[in-house]
Amino acid sequence: MSKAWLAHYDPGVPEHADVAQFSSLVQMFEATVARFRDRPAFSSMGRKLPYGGLDEASARLAYHLRWDLKLRAGDRVAIMLPNLLQYPIAFFGVVRAGLVVVNVNPLYTAPELTHQLRDSGAKTIIVLENFCATLQEALRLVEVPNVIVTCIGDELGRTKGMLTNFVVRRVRKIIPPWQISSAHRWRRIVSTRAAVRVPQVEVGSDDAALLQYTGGTTGLAKGAILTHGNVLANALILGTWFAAIGTERGETYLVALPLYHALALICQVIHRFILGGCGVLIANPRDLDGLVAEMQRHRLRSIAGVPSLYQALSQHPGIRKVDFSETAVCCSGGAPLPPAIAEAWRAATGLSIIDGYGLTEVAGVAAMNPFGHRVPRGGIGYPVCSTEIEIRRDDGTPAMPDEPGEIHIRGPQVMRGYYKQPEETARVLDSRGFLATGDIAAMSADGYLTLVDRKKDMAIVSGFNVYPREVDDVLLRHPGIREAAAVAVPDARSGEAIVACVVRGDPELTEAAVIAHARTSLTAYKVPRRVIFLDALPKTPVGKVLRRALRERVLELGSRPQP
Repeated sequence: MSKAWLAHYDPGVPEHADVAQFSSLVQMFEATVARFRDRPAFSSMGRKLPYGGLDEASARLAYHLRWDLKLRAGDRVAIMLPNLLQYPIAFFGVVRAGLVVVNVNPLYTAPELTHQLRDSGAKTIIVLENFCATLQEALRLVEVPNVIVTCIGDELGRTKGMLTNFVVRRVRKIIPPWQISSAHRWRRIVSTRAAVRVPQVEVGSDDAALLQYTGGTTGLAKGAILTHGNVLANALILGTWFAAIGTERGETYLVALPLYHALALICQVIHRFILGGCGVLIANPRDLDGLVAEMQRHRLRSIAGVPSLYQALSQHPGIRKVDFSETAVCCSGGAPLPPAIAEAWRAATGLSIIDGYGLTEVAGVAAMNPFGHRVPRGGIGYPVCSTEIEIRRDDGTPAMPDEPGEIHIRGPQVMRGYYKQPEETARVLDSRGFLATGDIAAMSADGYLTLVDRKKDMAIVSGFNVYPREVDDVLLRHPGIREAAAVAVPDARSGEAIVACVVRGDPELTEAAVIAHARTSLTAYKVPRRVIFLDALPKTPVGKVLRRALRERVLELGSRPQP
């Protein structure tokens, strides 16, 4: 395979990263806390947790899981927490106990939670009290022997923690009634001052560390088995890719994306943790006023987000009061970055966004634009260190330069497979170790990748291929459109037709104006036949539009295009 992309790496970035620095996440954790023990590891709601404090708290949790709850190596532990200090304690506590983390979206409904708990076979769940009512409903249908409950203020110090919990329960009254009689309390497990003996576990790079469930945009979520080696590989690859940022002082970085998602957990936290950084945890990024206020309190060295987050922040009046003088890099992932959003962010902050590409099955990232200051090309960049990418036609043959085809990835970050789904695993992993992603891209002769769309999202209109993302990009250039997503619906005349779903920025915007705007940049068969105005677009927790759900919504509204 020709690796033309290597010539375009930033100076000093090697073809291969040293992904074998640590044998496991356990070894990495112990080496890192010994090195940075007095540095702050995480910050939340004004409270800082040093590396040494994280070491002690996670050791107590690991002891409880192995010796008090009698869990065995390889047992699964679900974590259903937002971005609070409890999350890194829980994650590293589970890993240090030789157990497997199952990340759970705290906003799941009871049926969604039931599926994931049943599919993973979780023996324990660590959950925020706010979501216990949902868990209680799920426990009627699935057995989870152990429940550990924490409250928002549990890691904020005695006085502030008690006040926070009182306000949440008694003043704001945002905790629905629940009753799980056998629940263990987080404070009694983690906050004891007694020293504990950390379990001595034997885990290696090939052992499972995470069951990371996919977003479920194409059906029931599947658990990708990510090993200790997979997780460390992606974190260390990114450390090599961004080595020029410098971490001598222990950088401060913003963690606004949910930690139960691989993008934030692996590509931000574990990557920066190894380097001695301090993550500013944002529990509720939908509270833009609170998020911007927190950004104003810190001099952030790096920021990661999804396009919808950058779009919302660029429109917030307080963003211009944030001190970005030390910000070296803003990264985007989770969904394609429309040029209009990148331009809006640059206009508001003076900063460029480095776009990348990845998915759960590769523990985060597989391609990224270089860090160096270059003229942006509007794509997802080059394959990162230690990673090979092939673009293949439907018949499996290699695509020509600039010819769209399916992305296939091989590297140390590629998952072991889907949990308990050998047929699905065999469908996406070939004999050479390449993962079929279902995403369509074109690779130029110099190895640069431009994402086209999801293979399953592609529409065929009158025999022509239409990629909804191309339509999205055009629609978002209209100043009166806040959000937009195109979907394909059945059509008797053309097989399928494009419908544009739009969230207005200008309340006077009309369907005719949107269609006229699209006609200026799109050939006739790509122009939306109808426009549906919505209050919001359905999205995954990291801001990726759920086109399947959107298509169902359009059909429910009876919005099939008329001849």
